[in-house]
Amino acid sequence: MVVVTDKATDAAELCENKLCDKFVATFEILGRKWNGMIIETLLVNGPRRFKDLAQSVSKCSDRVLVERLKELEAADIVERRTYDDSALIEYALTARGESMRDMMTAIHEWSDKWQRPAK
Repeated sequence: MVVVTDKATDAAELCENKLCDKFVATFEILGRKWNGMIIETLLVNGPRRFKDLAQSVSKCSDRVLVERLKELEAADIVERRTYDDSALIEYALTARGESMRDMMTAIHEWSDKWQRPAK
């Protein structure tokens, strides 16, 4: 006998009355101020040097940007690339980070539809 299950229903049943641990862990990363902007910058522009990221996320201090990049590295979303023949250091998305592209597109669509303009 083959049992067909609905993944969404299974997830809902497993998480009934509380938020799923994976969901909570994901929003602990994405909910940190500046992380979404860093991910979006790397999705749109590809690998960037620190100074270029700092210009793109201009309201974020350098100290906080360093902290956020380390957090994203620890979560395997961003990788820090160094080159033996150069002093160049770049930050790039890993496969896990690249896989956020559709999610970020959905966030853009939602914000275009529902977010009020900043005053």
